[in-house]
Amino acid sequence: MLTGHCLCGDVRFEYDGPLGPVALCHCSQCRRAHGSAFSASAPLQKVRFRLVSGEQRVREYESSPGKYRAFCKNCGSQLYSRVDAIPGILRLRVGWVNEPLGRGPASHVYTGSRSDWFEITDSVPQFEKTERTNDPH
Repeated sequence: MLTGHCLCGDVRFEYDGPLGPVALCHCSQCRRAHGSAFSASAPLQKVRFRLVSGEQRVREYESSPGKYRAFCKNCGSQLYSRVDAIPGILRLRVGWVNEPLGRGPASHVYTGSRSDWFEITDSVPQFEKTERTNDPH
């Protein structure tokens, strides 16, 4: 079981399923949304994910057609993203997980649009995809 909460603690979740591989996304949308060099997220099964408090604080922003980024309206914490084309999957922002994940990232994605001020120095596989508007990250 994974649990987590946003920065202010109002939005809390539980997840009782397998967490997919962690991807570090360097696309311009993720960089802007997180104010950082990349976002860290992992796919999960929506049917096994449950908001236990603060559901009324969750807002979704349609960042491109059919793609939504969820955040806490109180503190601004990024929570997950989802795309209409894959309705059963959420991409959980792993920064709000309470428990240790027990593993590192599986990949760097969209490295072709990474910021020029951040150098990737690890040996994690890199994928230089061109940006798409319906990217599930």
